[in-house]
Amino acid sequence: MLTKKTAAITLALAFTIFSLGVTAQTNSNRPKKPNIIMLISDDTGWGDLGVYGGGEGRGMPTPNLDRMAKEGMQFWDFYGQPSCTPGRAAMITGRIPNRSGMTTVAFQGQGGGLPAAEWTLASVLKKANYKTYFSGKWHLGEADYAMPIAQGFDKMENVILYHLNAYTYAFPSWNPDMSPEMIAFFQKITTGILEGEAGSKAREISKVTEDNIAELDMMMTDKVLKQLDSYGKGGDPFFMCVNFCKNHQPNLPSKQFVGKSMAKSKYADAVVEMDYNVGRIMDKIRELGISENTFVIYTVDNGAWQDVHPDAGYTPFRGSKGTDREGGSRVPAIAWWPGQIKAGSTSFDIVGGLDLMATFASLAGISLPTQDREGKPIIFDSYDMSNVLFHEGEPLRKMWYYFTESELSPGAVRIGKWKAVFNLRGDNGAQSGSDMPGQQLGWRGAEKYVATVPAIYNIWQDPQERYDVFMNGFTEKTWTLVIFNKAIQNIMETYVKYPPRPLQSEVYTGPLEITKFRTLQEAKRMLEEKGVKLPQMKIEE
Repeated sequence: MLTKKTAAITLALAFTIFSLGVTAQTNSNRPKKPNIIMLISDDTGWGDLGVYGGGEGRGMPTPNLDRMAKEGMQFWDFYGQPSCTPGRAAMITGRIPNRSGMTTVAFQGQGGGLPAAEWTLASVLKKANYKTYFSGKWHLGEADYAMPIAQGFDKMENVILYHLNAYTYAFPSWNPDMSPEMIAFFQKITTGILEGEAGSKAREISKVTEDNIAELDMMMTDKVLKQLDSYGKGGDPFFMCVNFCKNHQPNLPSKQFVGKSMAKSKYADAVVEMDYNVGRIMDKIRELGISENTFVIYTVDNGAWQDVHPDAGYTPFRGSKGTDREGGSRVPAIAWWPGQIKAGSTSFDIVGGLDLMATFASLAGISLPTQDREGKPIIFDSYDMSNVLFHEGEPLRKMWYYFTESELSPGAVRIGKWKAVFNLRGDNGAQSGSDMPGQQLGWRGAEKYVATVPAIYNIWQDPQERYDVFMNGFTEKTWTLVIFNKAIQNIMETYVKYPPRPLQSEVYTGPLEITKFRTLQEAKRMLEEKGVKLPQMKIEE
């Protein structure tokens, strides 16, 4: 049982480690306003790259990313989000997805997208006079206000708006069981490849077809190299956000990479292609002579999608994309900046895509906004990683919140080496010995919550989350409940001051039972009797 003194110390510790959005001091000796390049691949597994135990050992050599790690810093405890749209929203805004409403995968025909009031990495860096460029997968909505060129990017090229398999819905040869009317419907609502400039409307330059879908990354990289060549010779600081389609299912390697991997599988071929394109970009940076003034980071939007195995990446962790387990959010990440980041360095600190916002702002020498783009108060969930990147003191982040698409309170929380899990969805999706990722085991599994207390895991001793130590013999860790409860209380309080935005895409929120509906109707009637008129729900055509 906690004594009053112990409780006081515990709560003091909690208040110390749970403050949000703190930034570090900028080293005066570091180059000001470096060029910043983000390289994001899609669904790539934590264990796919050579430096993470994959590479040749799994039939898919990744020499370029391995070199990047040997010349920079490799992260072992880096987090994305459990799926594509939330992962990209978190990186681009520096805010947990439920704050922006970008909590679930966006499909074609839904419209909407990233709210105009949100700050993005690009719109913040524009405050420091950066030139900004976006290419590849966006997946943050279809509306004009949600386009990259409306969200701080000067220019966008080879942009696609959805997950890769969404384009195959409109391919008759892929879905011969669809009626002609269904095929026509998907062909009508599926936006193709886009380009554009800030201040103008995005232009569709081509549809995604069966002939070009495998070549999207090769075409994108060709244009990225041309833009990089222009920026590199210009002298002004620039920010490039480069987003590969690989390795989202279906993995369709470019024609020049078919059968080129040792494994001779489509997934392995696609990994080899993605690594090749990363190498092309890194070689161009070196060729331009801008390495010492260019910060590059490579990472992934979410954990491996075990549901579609074998057309999926590998993770040694429990769970899959779409779950609050480590397999859902733990992703590879590599940072590179010659002369600033120590070559061959590693980090086991808790960091993630959320932290790019505060880090980039710090590198650019600017502060994060305190109001959104519509003048309302805003909060960021981003911590400056400079202390970690440059070995300049203790890391600012000590914890991580995990969310599935419908969670406002976190489904899991990690603090240091301890992790509390409340949402048990996908419990056995990547568990050793399971025959296959069945429907109930992965992202498609039901959200199922613990009763009374969470499962507690020591992530250092048990990264697969197999041994709940909350109440087992002399090792019981019931004391952690106080810390985790405080962490959840702190984040819930921020929602009161900074209310989350409405959901921006469709999500199943559970059944509405008849009795609950009648209760809502009765409450509405009583409010209207008191003169309170509730707005009608709007259903768009």
